[in-house]
This record gives sequence, structure tokens and C-alpha cells, in this order.
Amino acid sequence: MPPVFAPAETQAVPLHIVEQSACEAWLDSQDAAVARWVRGTGFTGALGQVTLVPDDTCGIAMAVAGYGTGETRARGRFHVAGAAAQLPEGDWRIEGLTGTDLAIEALGWLFAGYCFDRYKDQKPLKARLVAPAGVDAARLEALAAGEALTRDLINTPASDMGPVELEAACSSLAETCGAQIEVIRGEALLDRNFPMIHTVGRAAAQAPRLIDMRWGDEGPNLTLVGKGVCFDTGGLNLKLGASMGLMKKDMGGAATVLGLARMIMTLGLKVRLRVLIPAVENAVSGNAFRPGDILTARNGKTVEINNTDAEGRLVLADALAYGAEDTPDLMVSMATLTGAARVAVGADIAPYFTDDAALAAALDAGGAAMADPVWRLPFHTAYETLIEPGIADLDNAPKGGFAGAITAALFLRRFVGQTRYAHFDIYAWSTGNGPARAKGGFGMGARALLDALPKVLDL
Repeated sequence: MPPVFAPAETQAVPLHIVEQSACEAWLDSQDAAVARWVRGTGFTGALGQVTLVPDDTCGIAMAVAGYGTGETRARGRFHVAGAAAQLPEGDWRIEGLTGTDLAIEALGWLFAGYCFDRYKDQKPLKARLVAPAGVDAARLEALAAGEALTRDLINTPASDMGPVELEAACSSLAETCGAQIEVIRGEALLDRNFPMIHTVGRAAAQAPRLIDMRWGDEGPNLTLVGKGVCFDTGGLNLKLGASMGLMKKDMGGAATVLGLARMIMTLGLKVRLRVLIPAVENAVSGNAFRPGDILTARNGKTVEINNTDAEGRLVLADALAYGAEDTPDLMVSMATLTGAARVAVGADIAPYFTDDAALAAALDAGGAAMADPVWRLPFHTAYETLIEPGIADLDNAPKGGFAGAITAALFLRRFVGQTRYAHFDIYAWSTGNGPARAKGGFGMGARALLDALPKVLDL
């Protein structure tokens, strides 16, 4: 179950959040015995410090957590969640924060409550947060539920999260939220003109499929497209073992758009939402597609295959072309697409591409407001020639190794026509156990986009 707040009326122990510069003033405002105790522990308000203050019965009267300085806080996020991990079991309430800081830290506390225990008992967060006054608790719980869905899907290994299981997860979400779903599977992909989705997935034990979910009957049309490569061996351009180890997360784009879709539907945004997920496994078999093959995409463009490990853009291309036929007001793709994006911005930032300045401004603002860092990379048109091999319209893996994230994004842009479009090249994985971000599957870009939607779609 996704983490939720304790009811607002619950009796809770206060957790005072104290900035380093305000520490002495806060201590001077407290009872002399409290001030003496806290000073005796060496508490200075430095980021990460937590002190428990006893009451007269040897219980806990309060806790104090250091909030550091603006400079130290800028080096991370969800700092109160880090303090929560040091608290004993019980119900707690935050004191000393207001506005956006309070909302973000409360959301981080919920994120810290996530626990993936499908295969082994885990130790969940013992401290439970009472819904803070002044924040939209229902909205934060919706964000946490969407994030929990994303993490669950990514964390599940491909043995239990192939195309069949990904389809089942979509069906379950559709049933929960009152959406409609259509799935095109196997040879029917050829009959319905999705040749590249079929080609990439045909060598796997589970048939490839295109999942098409729709929700909402009023407002602008929003189409989300998520890369659903449930495992990526690299195909005949087989990955080395070290590169294959995390490939259960290659459906992280699909997981992220499903988490975002859950947020949108739970919050009741006035949009006509469509989610398209090409769900495949890139496997090796006698009928696997080969380097040198030339494929014809749904929109008629031909693609020379120079690396079967650049398969994500192929399945996305058919899905994007299909989505564009519906002329949405905004289409967004999310995919764990290139290692080049990680080299450019690392694992903690979601790089995105768009030609729309207003959309970019809204995404940047949303990323800052929602503690969901994003960074715009360019659709650099001068690189278009790099994806044109001469023998076909497009090359799925240009030689040279330069600007790999940009050339992949330019490839996708060829399939959206005149549609207002953004593409996110995400990592979808937390590499360490930071506050509210346990190692494992992790949503990126979804909250920034959710915050941007009202601005760019006039909701």
C-alpha cells in the first residue's frame, strides 16, 4: 500500500525543524530545561542533526532536527525525511516549516515510507507523519501513490514484469481509476500497422503489444507515451553482463507515465488522457532482428538498424506516430533511452527536449517547485544529418558516439509531426539510499510535468 498521512486529529509528538542561523534564538525561546538538554547534546541546527528531548516520565516530549543553511540544503532534497528515519516509532507532526517547504518535506516523508517487500520482509519507516495543517494532504498522497506505483513496477524483475505483467498492471490501474484500455498483441500489431513494435519484440517468449489507455471526457487532449522494454538484452548486439544487470528498469519510462497517469486520474484533472505503452522484451532468438536490417515504421519512414541495442526509439516511434494521428494538444514521451543522457547530467536529473519555450519554462518551474530536477537539452537541428544514413530515411544508431541523447531525441521528433511535444530521457533509478530515495526504481520528471500541465494546457 502507498504511504499515507496519519489523521490530522491524531495526538502526535512535535518535530521542530530549526535552521542553523536560528538555532540560538529557538533555544532561547524554549523552557530552560529543554534548552539545557538540547545544548548538552551538541545540537547546532546543522543539517542532519536530530535530538530527542525527554519528558518528565522518560518518554519523548519532542524532537529537534537541524535544517542547516540554504547552501547545505541545496546539496540535496527531502531533508526532513532523513530526520524521520532517525525517529522512533510513533506519530509525529512537523513544526517550524510553512508553505512550499512544508509541502515538499511532507511529500518526502511519504516517499520515505515506501517499502518494496514483495520478495523479502523489509524494515519500513517507523515514524508516521500527521497530515500537516496548511498543505493539500490529498494531493500529496496522490503524488506518493503514483510514485509508489512507478517504483513497484521498476523494482519488479523481468521474471515477474514482462509484457504480460505490464499489461496486467495497466489493466489494474484502468479498473481502479475508471479508464478504458485496448491492447494490440502479437501478429495483430502487423495487421494494425505497428511494424517496429512487432519487430523488436517478436524474438521474446512473451508477445509484443501496444497498450492504449484512455481516461476523461473533457478538457484538452494529453497523450503520454512510455517506453516499455521489460528487459533489454541488447538483442543480437548483446550487452555485456555488467550493462545488462539493471535492464529490468528499461521499462522505467512506462512505469513513470503510469505513475503520472495515476496522479492525474486520482486528482481529477480536466484532461482527456491517453497513455500509450509499447511493451516488449528485446531478446535473442532465431527470428531476432539484425544489424543492417531496414524497417518501415508506421508513418512510412524507413530505418536502417545499425545496432539492435538502440531498440527503444524504434518501439516509441510507432507509438508516437499513432499518438500524433489523434492530434493531441500535448504529447510527452518518457524513456530510459540513452547512456549519453546520464553522461550529460548524471543520474539525479531528468533531461528533456522540447521546441516549445512556454512548455520549457513551465517544466523548469515545476521541477523547482516539486523537488523534481529537470534540465532542458536542445533539439539541435544541425545534427539531423547524423541520423540520415543515406540508404534509408533514418539511422537508429549513428556512428561516432557524439550527442547520443540529442540524436535519439531528433529521431523521435521525426514521428510526432506538428504535435506540441516533449521527450524525457530518464534514468529511473536511485543509485544510493538518499533521504526518501531508497536505492532502486525512482520516478523522474513526473511531478515537474504534473505541475506544468495547468500552465501549458490552461486547466
